[in-house]
Amino acid sequence: MQHIRGDRVQIIEGIIEAVSPTWDHERAARVVRRQIEDRVDELGWPGSSNWYVPDITVVPEALAKGDGALLHDRTLLVVEVTSESDAETDRVVKRRRYTAYQAPLHLLVDRSEGSVTLFSEPGHLGYTRVDGPHPFGTVLRLPDPFGLDLDTSGLSPA
Repeated sequence: MQHIRGDRVQIIEGIIEAVSPTWDHERAARVVRRQIEDRVDELGWPGSSNWYVPDITVVPEALAKGDGALLHDRTLLVVEVTSESDAETDRVVKRRRYTAYQAPLHLLVDRSEGSVTLFSEPGHLGYTRVDGPHPFGTVLRLPDPFGLDLDTSGLSPA
């Protein structure tokens, strides 16, 4: 039996790892969360601060009940904020998984590159539409159903 300490763990490509986000990581997720939360509330969708893998997940409230499984037909947006210790996994492996999972929108906040990228229209070979990477400070349009401009200037290191 394997024991892991910590509040969160994730399994990526069969490897179990403890997740201990840094304060900068959590701050970046908070900047995005604060900008989308009013629109999420208007549309009647709950957000989550931390789901199994994504840093932020938005699903329609009516579909967020039951077994709690995160399914593609329940998901509207996944946000991943890169971790210093595992940025390549956040950039490559998780994006590949979100595409296969058919997450319609995937926002990558890359703290080490200082950029944001919005992936959309998942296909068999990956996301077919990529908006970015854009440097922090760029205003990035989140398409419908969000229909809002995300100000990324708050993502820059303090």
